[in-house]
Amino acid sequence: MIIRKKEHWFRMLFIWHGSVLPRLLPRLGLLLVLSVIIVYLHGSLFSFKVPLNPAPFTLFGLALALFLGFRNNASYDRFWEGRKLWGALLNDTRSLARQAFSTTGYQTADQEPQAFVKLLIALTYSLKHQLRGTDTKADLEQMLPADLALRIGNAKYKPIMLLSEMGSWVRMVKAQGKIDSIIQVSFEESFNKLSDIVGGCERIASTPIPYSYRVLLHRTVYLYCFMLPFGLVDSLGWLTPLIVVFIAYTFVAFEAIADEIEEPFGTEANDLALNAMCRMIETTLLEIAGKPLPDNREVEQRIID
Repeated sequence: MIIRKKEHWFRMLFIWHGSVLPRLLPRLGLLLVLSVIIVYLHGSLFSFKVPLNPAPFTLFGLALALFLGFRNNASYDRFWEGRKLWGALLNDTRSLARQAFSTTGYQTADQEPQAFVKLLIALTYSLKHQLRGTDTKADLEQMLPADLALRIGNAKYKPIMLLSEMGSWVRMVKAQGKIDSIIQVSFEESFNKLSDIVGGCERIASTPIPYSYRVLLHRTVYLYCFMLPFGLVDSLGWLTPLIVVFIAYTFVAFEAIADEIEEPFGTEANDLALNAMCRMIETTLLEIAGKPLPDNREVEQRIID
């Protein structure tokens, strides 16, 4: 995900990285060539004058803009819900790490709660990999004992298996008399919150916007853009290619942005910064545990934004 400070209004006109324009240039170029040919032929197609004027395109353009607005709102809702789930993941993992020390009487130098904190960090990274369909092996081996990393690595739903390991840790400290039943219930409530977060992320990742709706809107946008030169050629003349490309850029860019952010857990420029959020969670949990923070170069070897 690209996060920039506010740019000057003039400089924003020329921003390239993070814009959808590079992906749209071939399509806009094709439309520009088509518009030039239509102007050259004076709006005729095989000696037949296409009888179109700007009026129907104005009305149809307004309706199309409304549909694109709904499409973008639906995509942004998915993006923002994903961001809220990962914000809740940060808060809940902090709370659990704090509970592991404050309610059990362990000190930050003790190994038992530090093992619990490593499970929390591993859950964060394994959730990221599950959502992106990438390999968790390197991260699990970095954070967990070899036998546990192998067992979790062979599981299909790794975050849930890590939650199960945390539950086993709580039962162990309960058996040792470190916590009572009330504190155990408190841990279980936090685990339920983490489970809800994992389930919410899985729901977004596995339930895309209905394909038929996307196809309908995609076809409508491109049919509108390719018919537009016939409606403008008589009134605008050689200005038609410029105006058509500008209008097409607006509509096609809206559709491209909606396609990009409807899957918020991917690796495109405007998707959620899961790598950065995983690093933030790892850093804050290690601070709570009193452990040294990982060197940035070491982290970057495992994670590339």
